[in-house]
Amino acid sequence: MLSGSGVQGAGAAPRILCAVIIVLDEVFRVEEFPQPDGKVQAKGFFVVNGGCAANAAVAIARLGGRAALAGPLGGPAGEDGNGDRVLKALQRENVDCRFCRRVDGMATALSAIFMNARGDRTIVTYRDERIAATTPDDPDAIVAGADAILADNRYPAYVQPICEAARRQNLPVVIDGDRPTVEDDPLFRLASHLIFSSECLRATTGVADLGEGLLRIARRTDAFLAVSNGPDDIVYLDGGAPRRQAVFKIDAVDTLGAGDALHGGFALALAEGANVAAALRFGAAVAGIKCSRIGGSGGTPTRAEVEAFLAQHGQALPVHSA
Repeated sequence: MLSGSGVQGAGAAPRILCAVIIVLDEVFRVEEFPQPDGKVQAKGFFVVNGGCAANAAVAIARLGGRAALAGPLGGPAGEDGNGDRVLKALQRENVDCRFCRRVDGMATALSAIFMNARGDRTIVTYRDERIAATTPDDPDAIVAGADAILADNRYPAYVQPICEAARRQNLPVVIDGDRPTVEDDPLFRLASHLIFSSECLRATTGVADLGEGLLRIARRTDAFLAVSNGPDDIVYLDGGAPRRQAVFKIDAVDTLGAGDALHGGFALALAEGANVAAALRFGAAVAGIKCSRIGGSGGTPTRAEVEAFLAQHGQALPVHSA
């Protein structure tokens, strides 16, 4: 298993680089989703940072890690208000945004999200399609000093060079399988750890059974493989066989960003030296607490809150590898 240069070193918190998608979320709380040609009255409204990488970076920072973020946004500064707003909010969360690239003449991605009384959500996202062709200026500089990379697969042209640079430096590369793709996606071969959403895995493999879907992906990569499944167990491969990691039972009020919180917690615990089962458990705790709070990424817990939650549930803190 790969290890980063700074893991367990000199008492410094691990530095996790998160890449790629950054979004501004406008969230409407409704009792039920609107029907075709219908109207509903929102019972609440808030605006929060979104996007897989940005949400994960916030989670890592709140959990005590050193979070950095790399991804394309609209620009330039001062002309793309949503991008300016996103970066200011991320900087308040102590996320290092120096590698966020402003793309002149484009708008930062924007999502309108409807969240019902049960915490389920429907999302409509606008992004300028040209942003998907953006590439990073200097991938080796971006990954320098990182202990691990956490990348979603929304913009492959941007994230693949970063993952390639990370592997050249023998860094762990955790891939968030969020966008349906193909089984032989080149990003899968670059991953040391690959965690899908259930929707992405099923759409990518065409297989309903999650364990079987992971086995199909295992033919293409040597990465550790897992898949989250909302309130149901996480499924992962261990010794070539599907295993299950139970998640925590909570009363969900807001599932927005839960998968990103899981990925962030997993990547941080892994960089701290936890084994994969313990890192999954830690990530599941982070996601569970987040789901119990309204606010999207604003509901992400602190490290102290996660430790108290695990103790309350009789769970040990992450077990470190020898």
